[in-house]
Amino acid sequence: MCSYEEKLREHFSDMIVLKSPKRTEYFRNLSMPSYLRDWLIMKFADFNGDVHFGDIASYIKQYVPNKDDFESIKYRLNTGETVKFLARISLFNDIATGKTYFEMPDFGRDAYGIVDEYVVAQYKDDLLKESECWGIIEIVRDVDYSKKKPKGIMKLIGYNKFCPYTVDLDFYREARQYFTTEEWLDVLISAVDYNPSGYESSEQKLYFLRRLLTFIERKVNIIELAPKQTGKSYVYEKISKRGWLVTSGTISRASLLYDNNKKKPGLLSCFDYVGFDEIQSMKFQQPQEIQSALKHYLEFGEIKGFSGTLVADAGVVVLGNINAGKFNTEANMVEEIHPIFRESATLDRFHGFIPGWKIPGIRQDLIADGWALNTEYFAEMLHQFRDEDVSGLLDDCLDIPSKADKRDLTAIVRLCSAFVKLIFPYATKKDDIPEDEFVKYCLNPAKDMRTVIKKQLCVVDPREFNVPGKNEIPDIRYKKVQY
Repeated sequence: MCSYEEKLREHFSDMIVLKSPKRTEYFRNLSMPSYLRDWLIMKFADFNGDVHFGDIASYIKQYVPNKDDFESIKYRLNTGETVKFLARISLFNDIATGKTYFEMPDFGRDAYGIVDEYVVAQYKDDLLKESECWGIIEIVRDVDYSKKKPKGIMKLIGYNKFCPYTVDLDFYREARQYFTTEEWLDVLISAVDYNPSGYESSEQKLYFLRRLLTFIERKVNIIELAPKQTGKSYVYEKISKRGWLVTSGTISRASLLYDNNKKKPGLLSCFDYVGFDEIQSMKFQQPQEIQSALKHYLEFGEIKGFSGTLVADAGVVVLGNINAGKFNTEANMVEEIHPIFRESATLDRFHGFIPGWKIPGIRQDLIADGWALNTEYFAEMLHQFRDEDVSGLLDDCLDIPSKADKRDLTAIVRLCSAFVKLIFPYATKKDDIPEDEFVKYCLNPAKDMRTVIKKQLCVVDPREFNVPGKNEIPDIRYKKVQY
């Protein structure tokens, strides 16, 4: 084992799992997300991390149905059976009827029903506060007498939260301090299913870890352009149940922002981040209307356009493929992405850029192979840290010019905050992070990410941005102690 793996086993003994390319491939073939995969492995693994795939397969067949199994579930319900299985559900309250309903998005449009009042009362803190929940559910066939013609409907009568770990930020902070910073970079990379030994340098690892900033900091908006097969879609789609990656179809204002007819919030109100994959080919209904609403949201975190204002904190992530001829931050790299995002007023509201061509493409030696943090546990830690405030630490560390551009400053500070929470989660004051490490791992990467956005603005809209005083980011430095 590597040194960081030995420390993981010592300090995160109940939160780790043995990962391997074989296991990754097995669960990929089952179309199962990483957070569910790690839970299953931990459930069946012995002390050495070994598992018998036959046991896992039997459990999945019995308790983790897929979309093809839904007709069988309905048949069992129709015969009077109570069906119990692991599923992803979301709840919504109907003002007209006063009832609470649930949906199972993985099973299609007709996978919905009513929730027993006891279940709502017992588990409302879990079920109603989150946009979606994983849990062991029990459902039966009931009759909905609120309709003119009573009809059968699924009824949720039991729920057990899927949470194979304890959320304890203080424990996480303390355990982090047993690792060097370089070791911690490896811990972070292996937690999201990649093998840190496949990276050539800490700089290369930091380029990869930029993808996690929107997981851990509120309202971080990022653009990543990269060649195909660099793993960008995997990170945003499979690692956390708290995010949503739009991969195909047509995006409407109702689905993204707010559905006026159903009085139902859109994706930006339900998740920590919303990503758009292969943005060059994405389609939007009424793009000008969406662009206007998005600009306001990206700036203020507010969703308008109905009888009120809804506040949300999801980051927006734009992902696009780019060929080798475009690997130049001085040239126009955004001309092929959707016009909604390449207009300068919208582009300026994105905080940072990830040059995906500096991240290794997917290879066999980049697949996690060894002891690592349980992905579900790690993703939940990132989510919990979104509520943490390190502004006092940043105030003490950053020397900010008095005439700094507001958007540049907001972007750099927000990105810097994300890097601090990701790499130095225990830090609460300036002295907790050595100056050289703060500059290398937090300040410089944040400035670099914003610099690329600035360069693109100068190319896309030179009259507005390529002028003295606006064509460079503020010269933010580490604040020296004054004697």
